[in-house]
Amino acid sequence: MKLIKLQFFLSLFLLCLPLKAYASTQPVVLVASYDGAITPAAEEWLGSALRVAHEKNVSCLIIELDTPGGLLESTRILVKEISASSIPVVVYVSPQGARAASAGTFITLAAHIASMAPQTRIGAAHPVELGKTTEGDMRAKIENDTVAFIKTIAESRKRNSKWAEDAVRKSSSATEQEALQLGVIDLIAKDLDELIERIHGKVVETSSGKKGLITKGAKKEIFPMSLRVKILKTITDPNIAYLLMMIGIYGILYELMNPGAVLPGVAGAISLLLGLYSLQTLPINYAGAGLIVLAVVLFVIESQIPSGLAGLGGVIALALGSLMLVRVEFPYWQISRPLIFSTVILTALLLFILIVLLLRIRKTKVVSGVEGMIGQTATAKTNLSPLGQVIYGGEIWNAESLETILEGEEVEIMQVVKLKLIVKRKK
Repeated sequence: MKLIKLQFFLSLFLLCLPLKAYASTQPVVLVASYDGAITPAAEEWLGSALRVAHEKNVSCLIIELDTPGGLLESTRILVKEISASSIPVVVYVSPQGARAASAGTFITLAAHIASMAPQTRIGAAHPVELGKTTEGDMRAKIENDTVAFIKTIAESRKRNSKWAEDAVRKSSSATEQEALQLGVIDLIAKDLDELIERIHGKVVETSSGKKGLITKGAKKEIFPMSLRVKILKTITDPNIAYLLMMIGIYGILYELMNPGAVLPGVAGAISLLLGLYSLQTLPINYAGAGLIVLAVVLFVIESQIPSGLAGLGGVIALALGSLMLVRVEFPYWQISRPLIFSTVILTALLLFILIVLLLRIRKTKVVSGVEGMIGQTATAKTNLSPLGQVIYGGEIWNAESLETILEGEEVEIMQVVKLKLIVKRKK
């Protein structure tokens, strides 16, 4: 009986061996998708994806890319990581309508295999240090350095270096069909499945030597984006950055007007710092930023000396500064116009309410302290001729009157001199 059981389990084990062998030899493709600006968040994301790809020894890493561009320094780091990878990296500009503009052009050219989906575009790689304005000789130096950088990438992958240079110097762009004809990319695939099928058998040069891609029947594994990268990617959106900055300004202004509130000030400071971190990835116009700073100064002045003029100037400065904040040559980085107008209108409304409240407070009669006693009614405790005593607020006060007042009569407080009240008969 024991022998029969042993034979049964041995047979089962032997039957499982082919399945295990098949599972272990089935190729795996790691797919990582990125949609947005190339920022430090993209650096972290690609670094993690490459690390996982090497750990799992996948057939290749496919990067689905859709980007308007980003930081040149972040782009250099991403290109360096792709070039140093021993795992083939395939960049796939997708879905339809996507683009690999500016920084995306460098990353696509750096891939071991460059591909695009139908109705996509690539190019417009003129160098701009986002958040900075460069002119004259410095601009020429950056441009020449960037041209050398992209030509090196294109030549190392045997792609059209002349077009790559034009993409930098002339901001040339190309559709997927034009890019294929010009030798900028290797193929066009309508979807991910077609791409995986068509790259099977291709041989590429990696950092560890030539490697053939085995992707036929490959299992697709999706590389998830970490929460940290998602947060960093979200706050670098121009609209989110603008909202964070405005929330920060509102919070700090409230704290200045109401010292000791603490929570608005802390929340405002955190939001403002996050907003400033986000704005470093945008092509900022410093005139626009200066107008927003001026608007904040005018709002503070208005809160201390309410007149309406400083507040109106602040609203105008805020509107103009918000519209000018991102340089016009970058339409895809522009802050949403409805968001700007909504923010300006909300600010104007809040400022109007603040001015009305401050003016009402100024006109309101003082009801506390010595000033608050003037005009109040007291009762004569003794005859005043002219000196005597009165009762006010449940307290006995020494009083003086220029006319004779009998005990029990009501009097009006005219003046407070030290601890003595100057009164007259209440009419």
